Amino acid sequence: MHYYRYKNAEVSCCYKYLMFSYNIIFWLAGTAFIAIGFWAWSEKGVLSDLTQVTRLHGFDPVWGVLVVGTVTFILGFAGCVGALRENICLLKFFSGVIGFIFFLELTAAVLAFVFQGQVREWINDFFLANVRAYRDDIDLQNLIDSLQKLNYCCGAKDPNDWNLNVYFNCTTANPSRERCGVPFSCCISDPADTVVNTQCGYDVRKTGNPTQWGQTIYVKGCMMALEEWLPRNLYIVAGVFIVISLLQMVGIFLARTLIGDIEKVKFNYY
Repeated sequence: MHYYRYKNAEVSCCYKYLMFSYNIIFWLAGTAFIAIGFWAWSEKGVLSDLTQVTRLHGFDPVWGVLVVGTVTFILGFAGCVGALRENICLLKFFSGVIGFIFFLELTAAVLAFVFQGQVREWINDFFLANVRAYRDDIDLQNLIDSLQKLNYCCGAKDPNDWNLNVYFNCTTANPSRERCGVPFSCCISDPADTVVNTQCGYDVRKTGNPTQWGQTIYVKGCMMALEEWLPRNLYIVAGVFIVISLLQMVGIFLARTLIGDIEKVKFNYY
């Protein structure tokens, strides 16, 4: 009986463990995102009362964390196990999903460029919907506060957008102490202050004169702030997009190369 040793009868260890190393990071990151998401929900009592998920009228940032974590976890798992077990099905699933996500990103970028007016209107409506739900969720509240503080803005178009919120609207029927006010994140902060004054926005819109508001709060809307921020940071945004795209293309290249290696070895043995 004769045994034949075929040339290149083994899958390349280099590509195999590069693929594994590439994916173990995303697998662990996905696990961390999922853990953070469920921890955030447990802190808000959502896990003990799941109906809270359906009662929220605005955007819960935890959903974003969980969706990103779940997708990253599944892809990382498929890539790691597919590489170690030399499983063509898992590797094809990994490369196919990464390719589909890459296609969606390109499509979204092109559509956002072509339909700038509609995208601007959609973002404005999305922001206003979350202004209405500002007090409904602590994570949403923190997200809006961070956005307004970082961009020195208030509301979507101007501070009067806060009339949409039941706590801040100026109607005489509103019994809230925050009536005709704005969140503290709209206030112009003094660098000398060591303690955040959470009541600085109280009654600020009672004067009805926007020219006087500018001494206390930001009068620029966040939509205008975003439109000013984007051209200033265009290279950073483009750089982030290019880095993400390169990482995706590297993942697809490693998966397809490993699939070709495995198929070649299987062909040689049959």
